[in-house]
Amino acid sequence: MVIPIPSSASDSELPCSYIPVADGPHSHSGAEPRPRLKKGVFVISCGLLLLFLSLFAFFNGQTQTLPNVSTWQPLSRGVSSGVSEKSTSLLNAYPWNNTMLSWQRTAYHFQPQNNWMNDPNGPLYYRGWYHFFYQYNPKGAVWGDVIVWGHAVSRDLIHWLHLPLAMVADQWYDKNGVWTGSATILPDGQVIMLYTGSTNESVQVQNLAYPADPSDPLLVDWIKYPSNPVLFPPPGIGAKDFRDPTTAWLTSQGKWRITIGSKLNKTGIALVYDTIDFKTYERVEGLLHAVPGTGMWECVDFFPVSNKSESGLDTSINGENVKHVVKVSLDDDRHDYYALGSYDEKNVKFTPDDSKNDVGIGLRYDYGIFYASKTFYDQSKGRRVLWGWIGESDSEYADVAKGWASVQGIPRTVTLDQKTGSNLLQWPVAEVESLRLRSDEFENLTVKPGSAVPLEIGTAAQLDIVAEFEIDKEALEKTVESNMEYKCSTSGGAAERGALGPFGLLVLADDDLSEYTPTYFYVVKGSDGHLKTFFCSDQSRSSLANDVGKKIFGSFVPVLKDEKLSVRILVDHSIVESFAQGGRTCVTSRVYPTRAIYGAARLFLFNNATEGTVTASLKVWQMNSAFIRPYHPDQRN
Repeated sequence: MVIPIPSSASDSELPCSYIPVADGPHSHSGAEPRPRLKKGVFVISCGLLLLFLSLFAFFNGQTQTLPNVSTWQPLSRGVSSGVSEKSTSLLNAYPWNNTMLSWQRTAYHFQPQNNWMNDPNGPLYYRGWYHFFYQYNPKGAVWGDVIVWGHAVSRDLIHWLHLPLAMVADQWYDKNGVWTGSATILPDGQVIMLYTGSTNESVQVQNLAYPADPSDPLLVDWIKYPSNPVLFPPPGIGAKDFRDPTTAWLTSQGKWRITIGSKLNKTGIALVYDTIDFKTYERVEGLLHAVPGTGMWECVDFFPVSNKSESGLDTSINGENVKHVVKVSLDDDRHDYYALGSYDEKNVKFTPDDSKNDVGIGLRYDYGIFYASKTFYDQSKGRRVLWGWIGESDSEYADVAKGWASVQGIPRTVTLDQKTGSNLLQWPVAEVESLRLRSDEFENLTVKPGSAVPLEIGTAAQLDIVAEFEIDKEALEKTVESNMEYKCSTSGGAAERGALGPFGLLVLADDDLSEYTPTYFYVVKGSDGHLKTFFCSDQSRSSLANDVGKKIFGSFVPVLKDEKLSVRILVDHSIVESFAQGGRTCVTSRVYPTRAIYGAARLFLFNNATEGTVTASLKVWQMNSAFIRPYHPDQRN
């Protein structure tokens, strides 16, 4: 079968437990259902349980009344306000209803009970609890002028308790927003939090905060340093171009060092500061790194990775068998880029291993929707964990109607790819596997060119999928060599047929394929006879709605000799996270189907190649819902 894809593509507030200090500036101023491939007996009760949990989570005090399209108007904002413009016209808004919108809320990804969320802030592990802070608008489901810090805790990075707001915008130095920051845990166990505040005059300054009660493992109450700000924009740096301090690392001289993102004209830069006490700072001459043409660097991250072990490293580790990672979030295009290289502490300089893959022009953490990410070292399990903000790609009208916007990706472990040495590997934390329920397994299924194979797994809205694919050797040998250049975003998506692709999975599909999201491989045989593999996700037929994003995401993925093509996909209602070749290339998508929801969501294998037959083996787990709910004092233990 040739897949017919077109070429075109509440206002309730959390309590606040922040302890304020005195005001005043510091002196430093369809069709018939198709036959399905049977695989055992479907356990109906499991599907009903998942459906019940999803409905309960949404309708438990969170049902929203749809706003009147004729009277509601979105705020017009752009990158300068901290978010990308959503330009969908209300005149063409899709007639969403509560049934559709309630389905979109995720079941096992972190998100607040309601309202807007963006950047992850200051993640850490402290006295048996994982802490997650995040940018939050307590007054609505769109980005607002006053952003505060939400706070949640977890024992396992999966089940979360919402705590009171950690910090609110109540001082002159953060009156226009408590923006992104990072945590540092000192050797004696003290927790230091540095964050950017937008002052009453919209100047970006750096501020210090610390726990009011270090003996409290939940870190509910926070104190802002009375002499904030601790850093102002230096000479030559714009008042709105100085933000997002990193976790500090300890130098061989016994000083703590941080870097802060900025720009000089169109050159993205990372400024460097040293400190002894986190209250006074010395600007270090030069720059940690700079790349012309990349624009403003936000949410800079800097950390070591081992080239000998899969274990994570504390941020202060340096020396033999260590590479360093510089990651930046580019304000100009809203993507997260990273580079691997070496760090010269004495000269305070990062040098990329490959200048063609420098920061902002080469590798990305994720080729879909994934931004403002931040890592932390989890000392309890010796791993580095990555958080990333997954924004919406629907209309603001829909966000207001459902009463919330944005989720966080499943936390990922980050390691150096020991086989290639030239890229990172990202993989969902092992704890997510605790949500796996029953599974269905399929071995050596033959998928012929131009066909789609329905998989009998029951409902398919909450899944963990692991799959492997092999192209038949005869097709590989017969395929003509070509100089063809392939790019996921511009090569026609899953509708564009080639000799050796596309093939993969159709997630969040309905029975008659009026809606589906292909996640797939596309293989090209170059003029030198070598195969080059791409991994893509196509949203062009993900929804019948006309006011949602329908882009095609993806990139090249390294495939080594004798490796099968492999992918892991986490499906959780309106978010699809995909990890190819063990996490060498990752793609996250937001999709908003209107028919492929609840019990109507299905899973298909597909092969839209013209020549190559594909053999596929996969295992699919139904996923339980995570418990993400408000904290009550009796839950402290």
